Amino acid sequence: MNQSSTNTTFNRASQRVAFIHASWHAEIVLQCLAGFKTQWQERGYDPALIDVIAVPGAYEIPLQAKLLAKTGRYAAIACSGLVVDGGIYRHDFVANAVISGLMQVQLETEVPVLTAVLTPHHFHEHAEHQTYYKRHFVHKGEELAAAADGAIALTLANKAS
Repeated sequence: MNQSSTNTTFNRASQRVAFIHASWHAEIVLQCLAGFKTQWQERGYDPALIDVIAVPGAYEIPLQAKLLAKTGRYAAIACSGLVVDGGIYRHDFVANAVISGLMQVQLETEVPVLTAVLTPHHFHEHAEHQTYYKRHFVHKGEELAAAADGAIALTLANKAS
């Protein structure tokens, strides 16, 4: 099957998705949801069918993604978080665990799991970084919605064949 020409005739307006976000740095991370919703609606999906789930931190995202995927209610699961270097632990290990966990969830459940869990090399709490990352997360949310759209189309086409 030529995977570049997927059947995209499914009803986008009826597809339910989950959007999981970490609560740490919520003022930044929730900008991803804002970008996601805008792009989602532009692509013909109903933003009212986005179930938003807050978890304490990024580390908790994979378990919730798996629990939600196993329900069979979601066409895709989008995830957003910001893992920063707090100087106490190696944040790159946390980020790697989250990304690896999310990949495992989609492989086990066959539900697309998409991520905008970001790990900047240098993040500071000052206003300049706050402003930059808020804008950046809006853009990442738009990209996340585009990726979710493509993943849903491809997954449905493969299941139909």
